[in-house]
Parts: sequence; structure tokens; C-alpha cells
Amino acid sequence: MTADLPDVTKAAPPIVGGEPVEVADGVFVLRDNRVPLVPNIGFVVGDRATLVVDTGLGRRNGEYVLAQAKQLAKGRPLYLTTTHFHPEHGFGAEVFAGAATIVANRAQRDELARKGAGYVRRFSGLGPAIAAELDGVTFVDPDVVYEGRAELDLGGHRVVLREWGPAHSAGDQTVLVDGRVLFTGDLAETRMFPIAPYFPPHDTDFDGARWIAALGGMAELAPEVVVPGHGEIADVTLLHEIRGYLEHVQAEVTRLKTAGASAAETAAKVDEDARARWPEWDNPEWIALAATAFHSAG
Repeated sequence: MTADLPDVTKAAPPIVGGEPVEVADGVFVLRDNRVPLVPNIGFVVGDRATLVVDTGLGRRNGEYVLAQAKQLAKGRPLYLTTTHFHPEHGFGAEVFAGAATIVANRAQRDELARKGAGYVRRFSGLGPAIAAELDGVTFVDPDVVYEGRAELDLGGHRVVLREWGPAHSAGDQTVLVDGRVLFTGDLAETRMFPIAPYFPPHDTDFDGARWIAALGGMAELAPEVVVPGHGEIADVTLLHEIRGYLEHVQAEVTRLKTAGASAAETAAKVDEDARARWPEWDNPEWIALAATAFHSAG
């Protein structure tokens, strides 16, 4: 990580809390409350089984999420899936081993194997509260691995898992419930600049063009409820907003690069422009990284 990333050292500890809120029939969310490194966590409660979407950061958060899942499931079998491998979304999965059937796409499983240990080190360096949650974390392999698309019949609820990466990460996955509720992971966030984890040479899987295409594909699904990786629950307009931002960055980078601007010059100009265009959005530190990634790809 670099000093230019959002400073989370003075933020609230990255602890999942509260009670699940029902956002659609049988679909519940533990809200992130805009606490950095806390994701929106989902539960889909069926007649035969319950699916958990994401775990929170580390073992303590995973245990809290598992306890909430057991209360909702009322003895029914559990499934766990994660929208992508990043620490706040999947590094509590170890507590689900043996308690749930863990389902992941192959790209995400392989990405965790390649990068997991490095991300523990990087995130632990963001502050002592984060390091404490990651202390001693271990990784577990999924019980079920799929490629492209998979379906789960929970009894009364049909869930489609679909991979879209590389985009935000190599193994991005969405979770679509009954064709109505879409969990996006960090492919969409509300009132936040999209996270562009472009850290060469360690992590260069960010693919802005594929991310734009993925958002278009998700919008075509016409979900009524969109649960972003972070931020308030929204509707399909959020997907259009994030796509519009990324398209703007891509177009500006192309224009500036064609005019001979360096990567640093391009990033600075795009950053200034985007901050003015989207003044209500948090974490503008990600703008320059997105611009740099587009510049390197074009």
C-alpha cells in the first residue's frame, strides 16, 4: 500500500455489528454503516438452507457472522460464498469450515492462494486495530469450486453465482437472489470512488474495461435491490453511476495519453476533475490509481 490511500488509522475498528435487516423476502443484510473495512454482509434464508455472503475481516468477525447465520437458519444447513478474496470480505471464512459448505469460483480460490499472505501483511500495516483482527488468520479451501456460473436452490429462493473478473479483482463474483436482489461485492459501492487495487508489480489484476462491461451486464439483469460491497443499499441506478464514472476516467485517460501526457500527469488531471464532478463521494484517493491503471492498459 502507499501513503496516498485512504487513512483508516483514526476510523472505528473494523468490527461487524448490529442485527440483520430484511431487504427483501428472506434476504437480510448486516449493514456496514460506512465503517472502513467493514462490508455489507448478506444472508439468504431458504426453506432448506441458508446462504451467507461474505464474512468480515478475520476470525472474530467471522464468528459473529456465523452466529447470526445460525440464528436465521434455525438448524438448516449453511452455505458460504464470498464476493471476492479481499480481507474484509473473506478472511473470516476459517470459522465456517465444517459448519457450512463453502462455494467459490476457481479464479477467486486461485487468487487467494497467490495473494492471501501478502494481503494479510499489507492490511496489517494499515493500523493496529486491523492487525489485531488479522492476527493468526488462516485460509481454507472451498468445498465446491465452479467456473462461470453456479446455482443454489435454497428452497423457495434461487441463487445464481456468477464470476465477472478480472475487474476489481481477478475473481469477482456477484450473487443474484430470485432475479431481484444483487450482491455486487466491490464492483459497486455507494457514494464512494470505486476501489482500484492497482499495485504493480504485486497486484495488477485490476481491469477497468472488463469492470465497465461487467457493470453493463449486471444492469441488464435489472435488479430491484442492489447490495454494494460498501455503502448504503441502492437500486440499479447505482450500477449506472459507477459505470459512468469508470467510463469517464477511461475516456479522459485516453484523451490525455493521446495528447502525450505521462501517467503521473494524467492521474493528477483526472483526479482533480473527478473530485470536482463527484464531490459527495468518499475515498477520492482511489481516483489516481484507477487513472494509472487505465493509462498502463491503453
